[in-house]
Amino acid sequence: MIRILIVDDHEMVREGLRAILMAEPGFEIVGDAASAVRALELIAQLQPDIVLLDVRLPDSSGITVCHEVNEHFPQVAVIILTTFTDEQLIAQCVQAGARGYIVKDVESVDLKRSIRAVARGEAVLDSKAAVAVLAQLRRTPQRNAEPLPEPLSAQQLVILRLVAQGLSSREIATQLYLSENTVKGYVQEILHRLGVKNRTEAVMFAVKHGWL
Repeated sequence: MIRILIVDDHEMVREGLRAILMAEPGFEIVGDAASAVRALELIAQLQPDIVLLDVRLPDSSGITVCHEVNEHFPQVAVIILTTFTDEQLIAQCVQAGARGYIVKDVESVDLKRSIRAVARGEAVLDSKAAVAVLAQLRRTPQRNAEPLPEPLSAQQLVILRLVAQGLSSREIATQLYLSENTVKGYVQEILHRLGVKNRTEAVMFAVKHGWL
């Protein structure tokens, strides 16, 4: 059972998410909050697996909440769910420890899939967020970054490019005519070879060194 806390200052958004996710087998909505203070209280009390967090709250920012969760409750995974695709904001959320960044116009099936992926330990950027992050990284001068030989095979580079486009393992498998487990194996090998923890860090590493 994946235990989920919803944090958004709009009641209709909270109720809508609750209705969508409660109907999904394996999901449990343990609570919801409309402010940062209440969110942190409930996280400490309920210890959810996933926090769906809006980046703009009336008493603080989602980034601050994310920092606090990452520092004090590292076992709790934060997914930013917002309307904003500002590239600097996305980068700040990722740096604060968010394990997912999803735009609110996401299809419900994709939201559910992303929640399950993050619960498995994966990092998720939807396609709009991934494009924004890559654009920001490519415009940012990389100081003291020495070119490195590519430690990846041609197939692994293809998969990493698709990851950078925001595709899930299932979507990559469909596109490349591979099994989903094969793609997941490739992704884990990519992370191991690059010495990074998740997909987002792998993409950032590759962009930094000019591979993407």
